[in-house]
Amino acid sequence: MRLLPGFSSFIFTLLIIAIIISDCPPAYGARIKDIASFKGVRDNQLMGYGLVVGLNGTGDGASTQFTNQALVNMMEHLGIHILSDQVKVANVAGVMVTAELPPFAKAGSSIDVLVSSIGDSSSLQGGTLLMVPLKGADNKVYAVAQGPLLVGGYASSGAAGGGVSKNHPTVGRIPGGALIEREIMFALSDLKDLTIALNQPDFTTALRVSKAINQGLGSNLAEPVDSGTIRVDIPDTLKKSMVDLIASVEQIDVTLDLFAKIVLAERTGTVVMGKNVRISSVAIAHGNLSIQIKETSNVSQPSPFSEGETTVTPETDIDVSEEKNKLMVLDTDGAALDSLVRALNAIGVSPRDLITVFQAIKASGALHADLEII
Repeated sequence: MRLLPGFSSFIFTLLIIAIIISDCPPAYGARIKDIASFKGVRDNQLMGYGLVVGLNGTGDGASTQFTNQALVNMMEHLGIHILSDQVKVANVAGVMVTAELPPFAKAGSSIDVLVSSIGDSSSLQGGTLLMVPLKGADNKVYAVAQGPLLVGGYASSGAAGGGVSKNHPTVGRIPGGALIEREIMFALSDLKDLTIALNQPDFTTALRVSKAINQGLGSNLAEPVDSGTIRVDIPDTLKKSMVDLIASVEQIDVTLDLFAKIVLAERTGTVVMGKNVRISSVAIAHGNLSIQIKETSNVSQPSPFSEGETTVTPETDIDVSEEKNKLMVLDTDGAALDSLVRALNAIGVSPRDLITVFQAIKASGALHADLEII
């Protein structure tokens, strides 16, 4: 049997498409590690108040009473008795010190700290943070910070009031500047089950996560509790290998079910649309109304040696223009994002005009997505 020439080329095209599809890598979702967290495994915020010394005249002014008082108290603690009116703090600045205590951090290890001025200091460049106890929400000391600051900027001013600055010189960091003194007790071996909290709660995603965990572990251990929580039972055989279990769960891929949402930034005219945004068939007429007002002054001069006076008469010119766009049918019929973008580009909608267009489409009931204005 002889094949027709057109039919043979059609078969050849199908073979090429099949080869391309077979060579394409499979589509993967996000890892559980990137979309959720385990209950109890989290950072803890620490905070403390301290003094930065060694500044070159860029410290707090004399009116900053809390810096004066803190310096006097520190001197008293060191056995030096002075009065508050005898202290000048031009080279000292009162600061707040913040840090994050990572989970399972052990005593003796170091963490980074962020130092921020809270007075009227103009720069922390070249300063050294004196010893500061860092406390948690329970008012217990978990770390102690001290050391020279890295500011990454500068500020310089002259006697006449001018000056120049770079970056933000009133905030600095101390890499490894705090030593952990107290540990947060948390034993994985004591857990009877693992609780996974989704960063963005969703019932469909929670169900997919539980099914993916059961398939990955080869046992029905995971069960969704609600839209943001999945509970994983821990059998006795795995309690001694909790790290291996958590690491295995973290690497499981899950396809997320995203909300249909459009984010509109009025200040910058930015429009971001999600993949699941749909618009039913709708007719749109979009045009811009432009009004331009120009006002000029006509000066009338009298003839020489006449008794006339110079007069100024204002003249106003108003120009009104409106685009004469026709009514166009946006026949997307619930199409996907790429079809929606092509349809909106066809009617010549600019990114800033999209904000008004989407609000009007939402009001008509044809937009199947949430509008979020930021």
